[in-house]
Amino acid sequence: MPMPYYVSPEQMMQDKAEYARKGIAKGRSIIAMEYAEGILLAADNPSASLHKVSEIYDNIAFAGAGKYSEFENLRKAGIRHADLKGFMYSREDVTGRSLANGYSQSLGTVFSQEMKPLEVEILVVQTGTNTHPNEIYRISFDGSIIDEKNFAVIGGRADAVQSFLKEKSPSHAPNLDEALRLCVAALDQTANQKLQSEGLEVAVLDRSRTGRKFRRLAVSDIRRALSS
Repeated sequence: MPMPYYVSPEQMMQDKAEYARKGIAKGRSIIAMEYAEGILLAADNPSASLHKVSEIYDNIAFAGAGKYSEFENLRKAGIRHADLKGFMYSREDVTGRSLANGYSQSLGTVFSQEMKPLEVEILVVQTGTNTHPNEIYRISFDGSIIDEKNFAVIGGRADAVQSFLKEKSPSHAPNLDEALRLCVAALDQTANQKLQSEGLEVAVLDRSRTGRKFRRLAVSDIRRALSS
């Protein structure tokens, strides 16, 4: 009779964490950065149809790195949650913090209870209105949530991108073009090649817009900003 195979809980958690990290690192990096009028989201993404950056609600955006099908399901769940909460209560009750906490609980539950963890890392960002500050939340595969300031990086060689941004970020809030050039320079360095405008996915949460704050930058806008 074969003996049952035993793995300690600590070893199982370490193995699951290593598995998830390897899956996330295979992807390409995404940067969220505050600029003078809102929040910029820039991703190394050569696909024109498989978006990594999307709108969740009026002034809230989502970005996912890792396994596309898994973070796409999370994005859809977030949209359904936000729409339902805004309909049942009020639009002001839909916040980036509540969404980030919901994602944190879902990812933590899967990591602790399922054999296979989700190979994803996500960002939930919300641009502040009036005098309220911007909010950037980074949620890891195990459900841990970090409230980031100024910028956040997920996916790919995130540590290297973060180190570059810490060294090069200006002390003042940059304008949109400056922020985009800085993000692309960081992505270029870790990709070991110069990324073309067509291979970038860029969107902003623009505080100056009325109504919905989210907009995508066209390739022509990206090219103009990088050449200025």
